[in-house]
Amino acid sequence: MDTIRVWDLPTRLFHWLLVAGIGFLWYSGGKGEQLMVWHMRAGYLVLGLVIFRIIWGLWGSRHSRFTAFLAGPRRTLEYSKALVRGRAPVFTGHNPLGGWMVMLMLLSLLVQTVTGLFATDDISLEGPLSNQVGGATARALTDVHFLNFDLLLILIVAHVAAVLLHRLLGEPLLVAMLTGRKRVPDKAGPDQAFVPWWRALLVALPVAGAIYWLVS
Repeated sequence: MDTIRVWDLPTRLFHWLLVAGIGFLWYSGGKGEQLMVWHMRAGYLVLGLVIFRIIWGLWGSRHSRFTAFLAGPRRTLEYSKALVRGRAPVFTGHNPLGGWMVMLMLLSLLVQTVTGLFATDDISLEGPLSNQVGGATARALTDVHFLNFDLLLILIVAHVAAVLLHRLLGEPLLVAMLTGRKRVPDKAGPDQAFVPWWRALLVALPVAGAIYWLVS
């Protein structure tokens, strides 16, 4: 096994900011009007992070791109069988199951944050776009917002369990997402080439501006 650089800084910042954002959303949801104001602001942050990650999945460094880790059904099934037998190969980037987990979480987070823009409690709190739809539609989207969060929690638990399982199998995924370096087979080659850091700014700044415009 050899240690090489795999994850670029924008991908790692996205990951840990997302962890903090989701944690605060879970803590602040339904905890009073003042906290709900910050709950919505954290929701805007998470929405921006998700949009950034989607674009970065098309324009970012090699192993951050969707084309690098989205596998077909056959390859994913073969990897799953190998994992059950304790003989799963080590991938330089995301493994096939991990790649699909990324996509499921991004989709769930997108649903969560978008429905939050329209959510309302019919009393004093409402999302910035709730007045753009009818009352029945806003209430329906609010229901989806609550139900989807339960799904999101299930995905998070599954993700954490997978990280722990891989740690038991000798693959410290958490360390790799902290340092950007990962232990991979020697045949994986040298450090992976990263795109210039300023490309992340070219993505993040317009996304932040669009979110600000949307909620204002």
